[in-house]
Amino acid sequence: MQFRPLHDRVVVRRLESEEKTKGGIIIPDSAKEKPQEGEIVAVGPGARDESGKLVALDVKAGDRVLFGKWSGTEVKIDGQDLLIMKESDIMGVVA
Repeated sequence: MQFRPLHDRVVVRRLESEEKTKGGIIIPDSAKEKPQEGEIVAVGPGARDESGKLVALDVKAGDRVLFGKWSGTEVKIDGQDLLIMKESDIMGVVA
């Protein structure tokens, strides 16, 4: 199934967090927090300003981004757990 977000929304796939700490301690699944880093899968065409002009998004598919802990709506598309959020929920792009 193809999915194209509308307006200034983006589709993000969470990146898996580390299984171990730097000291070698294995973290059980119950103690892990959801990662706040992800990869952009798809982007919408952009939002419209007051005059009706289309304003393009600053992110593109393939960018690695950081977002807030409670950002976005979790959805399942083609068996993948994804997030749909507005571009304003993204804090920045990881270089």
